[in-house]
Amino acid sequence: MTAVREELPASRYGRSAERGSDRRLKILGAVLGVGFLGMVGWFGYDYISGEKISAEVIKFSVASDTEVQVHLEIRKGAEITGSCTVRSRAADGAEVGRLDVPVAEKGVSRIDQVVKIRTTVRATSAELVQCGAR
Repeated sequence: MTAVREELPASRYGRSAERGSDRRLKILGAVLGVGFLGMVGWFGYDYISGEKISAEVIKFSVASDTEVQVHLEIRKGAEITGSCTVRSRAADGAEVGRLDVPVAEKGVSRIDQVVKIRTTVRATSAELVQCGAR
């Protein structure tokens, strides 16, 4: 009769104890992966829900060598107040004017506003820097 070998060759398949450690590493990797995805989701939700005021520049026009008119559309919660910062730049990219626009209307969630930025030299562009709630 032939003897049936019950163990696998250790040199080929490794020891059976290594299978247990591989399983523990897989479980640890899965737990850390789920924790990382949860953390990324939490930070993303917190960032999006933290944006209380948002705005965009609809258009701008250079009125003169010392003034730029900027049309802003501001969206916010009805009871939120804050401010938005707008700046203008010259052809070489230097900042030539900056204005903090107060957003204080309560009970309104969308505001269209035209503001005038005084500049030190002729501007070629206008851009929204940031908006923040108080």
